Amino acid sequence: MAESVRHYDVLVVGAGPAGLAAARAAAAHGVRVGIVDAQPRAGGQVWRHDVAHGAPPMARRALDILGAGQVEWLAQTQVTMAQSGWLLADSPAGARELHYGSLVLATGARELLLPFPGWTLPGVTGAGGAQALAKQGWPLAGRRVVVAGSGPLLLASAATLRRHGARVLGIHEQASRRALAGFALRLPRWPSKALQAAALQVQLAGIGYHAGSVVVGAYGDTQLREIEIEGPRGRHHIACDQLAVGYGLVPNTELAELLGCRLERSGAHPQVAVDALLRSSVANVFAAGEALGIGGRDSALVEGAIAGCMAAGGTDAAQALQSRRRQVRAFATELQRTFALDPRIHALAQDDTLVCRCEDVPLRALRGFTDPRDAKLASRCGMGACQGRICGTALAELGLGDAERSTDGGRRPPLFPVRLAALADSFTDDSQGIHP
Repeated sequence: MAESVRHYDVLVVGAGPAGLAAARAAAAHGVRVGIVDAQPRAGGQVWRHDVAHGAPPMARRALDILGAGQVEWLAQTQVTMAQSGWLLADSPAGARELHYGSLVLATGARELLLPFPGWTLPGVTGAGGAQALAKQGWPLAGRRVVVAGSGPLLLASAATLRRHGARVLGIHEQASRRALAGFALRLPRWPSKALQAAALQVQLAGIGYHAGSVVVGAYGDTQLREIEIEGPRGRHHIACDQLAVGYGLVPNTELAELLGCRLERSGAHPQVAVDALLRSSVANVFAAGEALGIGGRDSALVEGAIAGCMAAGGTDAAQALQSRRRQVRAFATELQRTFALDPRIHALAQDDTLVCRCEDVPLRALRGFTDPRDAKLASRCGMGACQGRICGTALAELGLGDAERSTDGGRRPPLFPVRLAALADSFTDDSQGIHP
């Protein structure tokens, strides 16, 4: 396996805005940098490649670092296991050992999907999922789409769907009109965000934006036919072909947990705990972006730069970015306050509503458990392809699956489903492979 071993002064996991900023900052200090991501193209979810429209200018500038030969780009490489000082990853070329002096975790976030009657029907996706499908060429021309849930992602998703030919029938935001009005009054404190909001308003002209409005059901036979909306004026039905519904994002902390990094909680979901210079509780392991709590692109960029500088030994450069970080994180705090979920959303799922879609586990099968591990053993909830990333996160949000009360002992490897051939490769060289 010796030819599959790589050594880096700084290794970055995740090639979204935070990871790209970290790689650029570290490379500027003259160290050897590697950046790894499971996707075939860099950019993460925010800057996912759009087959019809390409990448936005800011993304193209960030991606230049990969074409300049300053960092080694490892695409389609999924980190599956971790030990002190190195990671094991699976790639099209086989298993790879990635050794590092310093590690930057820029693992991003995943969409928060919450169960409600009909949410498993074909045609129902996450808001971010619909945006990703559109960018990858999913046929949308003429399709009637409703976008719903909570947060600024709804606007970005609706704009992308419209740009790809969808008929966006409306945007339904669960936050109240009063909360949104207060947010709008405070938005000028962040001029760049105010400009982004104005640009989205232009792109979404003519599409209704409904506050205090929640999808309570989706109906159809073999596919989605209509949805039921509950708003300030009661309930009504909307015929549509697709529903894009998401309730924000949740940090990806699995790799940090496997490495032994301390986690902390903001609400129901964990995030990586760091100090002011983004050092985790594990020596030479730094974290940036959404893994620290959902903050958006601007937070990811400045935190990636701080983490990259620190990983390369540039403490002074990292210190110089502190005031900028405080400013962008203040905006993230404002978003969390404005778009906090209405308790009625937590009550949408009925006893017969499937919570674990991989294993067809209804909500009634999970009631009465205080330990998520016991619930898993009794029902197989979380034992499917997503390994609990969807249902486990949803249950935590609903207050039915707090991982802190589990006797499971934390995340176990592999982090993701892995090919048997890749596992076999990792044991072929006793001097290098992972030992049981």
